[in-house]
Amino acid sequence: MDFFRFLITKKFLRHLGLAAAISIILLLGTMLWLKIYTHHGKTIVVPDLAGLTLDEVGDVTSSRRLRFEVVDSVFSTEMPRGTVIKQNPNASSRVKKNRKIFLTMNAVNLEMVSMPQLIGLSFRQARLALQNAGLVQGTITYKPDFAKNNVLQQMHRDTVINEGTIITKGAVIDLVLGMGLSSKTTRVPDLVGLGPKEASGILSDYYLNLGAITYDLSFEEAEDSTGAIIWRQYPDYDEFKRLNMGMEMDIWLTLDSTRVPLPDSTLHGGDIERMDE
Repeated sequence: MDFFRFLITKKFLRHLGLAAAISIILLLGTMLWLKIYTHHGKTIVVPDLAGLTLDEVGDVTSSRRLRFEVVDSVFSTEMPRGTVIKQNPNASSRVKKNRKIFLTMNAVNLEMVSMPQLIGLSFRQARLALQNAGLVQGTITYKPDFAKNNVLQQMHRDTVINEGTIITKGAVIDLVLGMGLSSKTTRVPDLVGLGPKEASGILSDYYLNLGAITYDLSFEEAEDSTGAIIWRQYPDYDEFKRLNMGMEMDIWLTLDSTRVPLPDSTLHGGDIERMDE
């Protein structure tokens, strides 16, 4: 009973009121401090920094009382070199004063990579190899060949590019794929007596591929094919024989014109019907 009487005494009530007043003052003071410290209600709209150089970024952020930091550098053909590709927070976001904007820049110096060997790979394997090398798959064309959907040629800017060639990362690589043997047939062209370049053009016209090339003893070096002529071919020329489109023909080259047999007719590969419709 004495305790309950004490709760209603003036002394207790006076101390209780004083404690409540101090608590309220402390609470209001804390809220005011937090408001000042966090700039409550005062935010800054993040500017769009994409495409700006570091000097330009510095001017824009400093005028808005923001900071920035470069955290990564990549190579992209979609933006000028030495400019911002990506930012965090994104443009139009609202942040506090002195917030740091993290930037990803487009590299100034082009990154170079080694061209992988794609020939003989399936299309799926070739696509993965290009991705791993940092290269971009370009156009795909097909031509008759045994190896359906396998890479026959790798091209860059309409030129064959060999394995190990140093090339810009992000370069576009076009692929020539085999479409399998066609059900259509073509005649066997007569290549004997022709040069290798002319024969290659005729084979292309007939939708055939050049197979093995054999050099006879008249060559000191195989690379020295100037003046070379075909003295033998396989399959042999036959006016009535037909091949599936996409098959290969082997040729034998010589520098000795006496090895070339005399033609049985005046017709060459380009003068006959090439394929059945």
